[in-house]
Amino acid sequence: MKLFRSLTLLLAAVCFCLTGCGLGTSKDSELTKVTLNEVTHSIFYAPQYVAIEKGYFEEEGISLSVDTGFGADKTMTAVISGNADIGFMGPEAAIYQYNEGNSDYAVCFAQLTQRAGNFLVSREKTDDFQWEDLKGKDLIGGRKGGMPQMILEYILKKHGLDPKKDVNLIQNIDFANTSGAFSGGTGDFTVEFEPNATMLESQGAGYVVASLGVESGFVPYTAYCAKKSYMKENPEIIQGFTNAIAKGQSYVAEHSAEEIASVIKYQFPDISETDLIRITRRYKEQDTFKETPEFSREGFDLLQDILKEAGELKKPVPFETLVDVSFAKKAAR
Repeated sequence: MKLFRSLTLLLAAVCFCLTGCGLGTSKDSELTKVTLNEVTHSIFYAPQYVAIEKGYFEEEGISLSVDTGFGADKTMTAVISGNADIGFMGPEAAIYQYNEGNSDYAVCFAQLTQRAGNFLVSREKTDDFQWEDLKGKDLIGGRKGGMPQMILEYILKKHGLDPKKDVNLIQNIDFANTSGAFSGGTGDFTVEFEPNATMLESQGAGYVVASLGVESGFVPYTAYCAKKSYMKENPEIIQGFTNAIAKGQSYVAEHSAEEIASVIKYQFPDISETDLIRITRRYKEQDTFKETPEFSREGFDLLQDILKEAGELKKPVPFETLVDVSFAKKAAR
């Protein structure tokens, strides 16, 4: 009996020590789990990955899990269906679902990028590319109604080209497979995000000849949104999430391409650090990343103009209806 009592006391002491030392608890149990669905996984979203790798979400009490939708429509579906708490995509998806009459519609609360992140890649090397060179050429574009395609059409029209008549647009290739189709011989030109644009260059399969981000100007290309009900029920999560993004944006604004690449390289294990630096520098030099998460009214107006010109906007949506800037304005810096 004495031996049993001693063993019991010893076991109790061990359990106390483990709990007291924190070994018996999980850090994750103190964090709120949040699921983010991102439209794709790209260096274009460097501030987000800095926030993840630097632990900014944990600092805000969030345990973040990230899914990839591979398309703004799929990401928005994940948000509306409740399979994701927050969606990260082109804000045109939010406009579409609002105009479809969804009562619990998604609202944008933070903007990440302020330029298009894709590039025009040519099969032939040229030192003096003009957009007029696309006339009569086969061009791999994007999904009808998607932001990449609408930006492309906006630029073509700006340079006097009719997207339906002057260019042979190829739009039957899935977003994730366009670079593979191009390297396989399809098309004279293709529109690619990074790292695919640089990878085509590295393979000698293509050459970046223009930036759609530079050509189209400042536009809210990617933003974070959540359903009205989720934002109303979880304002502290939305604020914490926005704070983390703001910290990531601040880091990117204040550090070199080399320093940023060193932080986010774990997100892109298949990309060499040399290419990672090259891509990050390219985006920084064209002022792609916003320095704060506040969504601009001017950018929203330009976005709706682009949608209208593309024939995709049923009716304009008031800025205040679909954008909540209060969280971004409060974001800790």
